[in-house]
Amino acid sequence: MKYILSTLLTLIFINLAFAQTDPKETEYYSPVPPKVTPGVGTAPPSDAVILFDGKNMDQWVMSKDKSACQWILDTKEGSMTVPKGLGGIETKRYFRSCQLHIEWRAPNPPHGQGQDCGNSGVFLQSKYEVQVLDNYTNTTYTNGQAGSIYKQTAPLVNACLKPGDWQTYDIIWNAPKFDIEGKLIQPADITVLQNGILVQNHWVLTGNTPYIGQPKYEAHGALPIALQDHSHPVSYRNIWIREL
Repeated sequence: MKYILSTLLTLIFINLAFAQTDPKETEYYSPVPPKVTPGVGTAPPSDAVILFDGKNMDQWVMSKDKSACQWILDTKEGSMTVPKGLGGIETKRYFRSCQLHIEWRAPNPPHGQGQDCGNSGVFLQSKYEVQVLDNYTNTTYTNGQAGSIYKQTAPLVNACLKPGDWQTYDIIWNAPKFDIEGKLIQPADITVLQNGILVQNHWVLTGNTPYIGQPKYEAHGALPIALQDHSHPVSYRNIWIREL
């Protein structure tokens, strides 16, 4: 019996060893990933949807009434700037999961302190805010500073440049999923790089990002990207998105 068992074990080991000698058994050739050409310098990749290239604001409307975007356009600089009190803007197109690139600039010289200093915000699906704020030296509650998921989590580090310098957010957004009855089946998660530095690492959101009260999820589908008017002349440029 011991001999038979030993022989069987030997055969098993031989078969396992033989099965692992052919590298082709762990290789596959389809499906083939689609070809995307990376952008050169600040140019977007070939499959990106251009949301703002500095020439016009045709991809945006005022959030309050869906009228034409009334922010201040500077075609020479290639930027658009928040005009105090006119309200936030949103994209005409609706999105779910995405890769979003956006560049922003806090005004210089800075004015105010805390939340009253270069404040704006980037909203994924109109409900989930990545905070925009001048935090080069300005301090505030940490889950409300630049790079935070507003009122949920602080950035891993403070990666802010000084006011007047252009800064970048590269955001990977996995949209929340709901069943046909509106029940949450998968929460949203987000990864954010600020100026090339990781500030949010696959953070799982507990809901939306309200100013007052606890976050919560309410069932929704695709929604616009929105930019906030917080009464500060924050500027934006070079905005593009890849749907995932």
